[in-house]
Amino acid sequence: MEDKLKELYEKRFEGELRQKNNIWKILCSSFFQKYIDLNDIVLDIGAGYCEFINNINCSKKYAVDLNQDILNFADSDVQVHICTSTSISPISDSSIDTIFMSNFLEHLKSKEDVLTTLMEIYRVLKSEGKVMILQPNIKYAYKEYWDFFDHYIPLSDKSLVEALQIAGLTIELVVSKFLPFSTKSRIPQNDLFIKTYLKLPVIWKVMGKQMFIIATKVKT
Repeated sequence: MEDKLKELYEKRFEGELRQKNNIWKILCSSFFQKYIDLNDIVLDIGAGYCEFINNINCSKKYAVDLNQDILNFADSDVQVHICTSTSISPISDSSIDTIFMSNFLEHLKSKEDVLTTLMEIYRVLKSEGKVMILQPNIKYAYKEYWDFFDHYIPLSDKSLVEALQIAGLTIELVVSKFLPFSTKSRIPQNDLFIKTYLKLPVIWKVMGKQMFIIATKVKT
């Protein structure tokens, strides 16, 4: 199945990887970096082609994915672990400052897997550490969402908030409509448009179909 998924992703993103990486450079420098301190230890779960973890600035970088192909894309300063999100055993308890996930939870096979993943996130986060989740919001992407064979779990901002709370995390920020759903959309993807889009939340409410949520592990 892993080999088949590798072939699927190669076909899905054929000829797009350079453009996707350019988009993520801007997303990281113009938006996500403000939530990450240069001294943070950062973990990217479901890192895929490493567009986020390669382009974010921090003190130490980890990436987790099941696809061995990640080894061909991670920069030399990224420590890669090939494992499932439901058992991130190579990562120690309370060792991570910030966790990032993008377009990942919908690929898990069950809600139990989603919850187990969030509980693993709770385990590896330091006290007051945070998880940042970029995720298609089924309330706004209900048509396009099912155009992808490997999508299993539909999540809205409200259902994801509930799952995070069940896992023991505290919600800090919910943006129900943030980015457009896919890089395959007809929305312009040049640098100037992306930077302008990120500065104007009023546009998010019109074009956004992905949510952005931040939750923290509150100190007990």
